[in-house]
Amino acid sequence: MRKVGSPIRRVVWLCAPLLALAVAGLAYAYLSRPTTLVVAVAPNGGSEPALMRAYAEALSKGKASIRLRIVPYGGVRESAEALRDGKADLAVVRPDVSMPRNGLTLAVLREQATFVVAPRQAGIDGFPALAGKRLGILASRKADHALVRSLVERHGLDLRTDVPEGDVPGRTVALVPVEEGDLGRFLSEGRIAAVILLTTPTSAAAQRIVGIVRGEDANGEATLFGAPDAASTLARLPRLQAVTIPAGLYDGQPRLPAEDVPTVGSSYRLMARSTLSRSVAAEVTQHLFEMRTLLSEAAPAAEDVTHPAYDTTVGATSARLPIHPGAIDYYEREQESFIERYESWIYLVAILGGGLGSVAAWLRQRVGRVRRERIEVATLRLLEIRSNARNATDRVRLEAMAGETDDLAASIARHAMRRTSEPRTLAAATLAVDAARSTIARRLGRPMDAGATADRCGEGA
Repeated sequence: MRKVGSPIRRVVWLCAPLLALAVAGLAYAYLSRPTTLVVAVAPNGGSEPALMRAYAEALSKGKASIRLRIVPYGGVRESAEALRDGKADLAVVRPDVSMPRNGLTLAVLREQATFVVAPRQAGIDGFPALAGKRLGILASRKADHALVRSLVERHGLDLRTDVPEGDVPGRTVALVPVEEGDLGRFLSEGRIAAVILLTTPTSAAAQRIVGIVRGEDANGEATLFGAPDAASTLARLPRLQAVTIPAGLYDGQPRLPAEDVPTVGSSYRLMARSTLSRSVAAEVTQHLFEMRTLLSEAAPAAEDVTHPAYDTTVGATSARLPIHPGAIDYYEREQESFIERYESWIYLVAILGGGLGSVAAWLRQRVGRVRRERIEVATLRLLEIRSNARNATDRVRLEAMAGETDDLAASIARHAMRRTSEPRTLAAATLAVDAARSTIARRLGRPMDAGATADRCGEGA
């Protein structure tokens, strides 16, 4: 007789658990693997690349779920283009140089203020007073020159970098590149009258330069001023930002400045592509601020990292320099929980688990039906043997029917011992065995013992 129960039973008890384990394993591997983000860093020689390399190393050592792959670029224009073109997930961006249309701020890595310092004896107390003067600048970056030009031209002056030695035309400001080591000499020789700085006001370099300028004044005093009318300047140059130089920031007697100096400046920002998930953006931002003290040991620039200023969530996401919603989640302590982050996966696993349960139930029902069918087929065959035996006269044929009846009885007995069977189906099979044996015994002229069925079933089993 055809055996159908065993293969299906293996499918139920082997395939279904293995499939469930495979799905669970794949889900765990996917959810637990680190997310690697490509970071475009710039400029060459700046403090930001070193900071981001230290950050990437700290994430790797801490076995965080976020990893960074650093890709260096020559300048911030190129790093911004990498973010814009989809070559990077994160980038160091200076918005006043190039602002990628898909860039959203995670953190401000460095704020630069624009201010002028001059010996007091030079009598320079504002941008109009720079007319006909030579203005030193330490940075050689084109972006800094462009910013200085915008501020100078706002006061009706002409900024030039090619003015020869001698007098400077009345409405012209001559911009003179100078190294920090030559600054004192240039001031004392009259080659420059003041110096314009585009730097972090609290930096050690700013402290040194202000000290050098003080030293070139007969009384050791200096004047310091920023870009006036910062609000109107920002309206015309929206990719800059407002910066305040706090009173008394620079040492000396008297301390500079005498009062807070509002001005404008640029910023180096860590930006993410707008399509980066909120949870990943929040995690990048969180780790950066939580590791700031650790990072400062390898990259002092970590001390300058700060959050972008904003008043409301709506204002943050709709500003001229918008903030990534994931960063806002971190700043406002509204990060997604594990359930919120992976709820789609949880629902998928639940649905898949329910589907597997339904399949298992169907297979179990199908196997039960096959088991019943197996006994029913044997029972029908026994009834057929009984019917054939009633008219049979050939002794050899009757002996063959008797042997087949024994085999069927043994098969039914083994099935009853190994698997749960319905009592009604089993009782019908028992009656069929007794009827077939009784009929065959009468045709062979043998006595039929009432307990034969049980004895012979037991022997077959």
